[in-house]
Amino acid sequence: MTDVHNDVLEDEDFDTILSEDIDFSGTLNFEKPFLIRGKLSGNIEAQGLLVVDEGAVVEANINAPRVVIRGSVTGDITASEKVEVSVTGRLNGNVTAPDIFMDTGCVFNGRCTMEKQDNTE
Repeated sequence: MTDVHNDVLEDEDFDTILSEDIDFSGTLNFEKPFLIRGKLSGNIEAQGLLVVDEGAVVEANINAPRVVIRGSVTGDITASEKVEVSVTGRLNGNVTAPDIFMDTGCVFNGRCTMEKQDNTE
């Protein structure tokens, strides 16, 4: 599988899209790919890919396998697989993930912890 920053994601790739005119507050839970274009505040607990699109504003702690930030996120992120912050992305919060990718020109304020999962028991 190629990295998301090399993929062109279309609306059809997402099970649910939070559109630009939506302002959601609360806890968001989902399993399939989710795209945020609007505003969200609260918490995000996910089992699928989360993409915060350009122009989106998220103020939430996020727990998901994969997170792609193209908009603005304020909050801590814990990802079991990967976090990507694109050149248009802004992240104010701490990140914990085994794989972290940040484009040159993105904004990141916080601590970064790369924890590889140890599968030997």
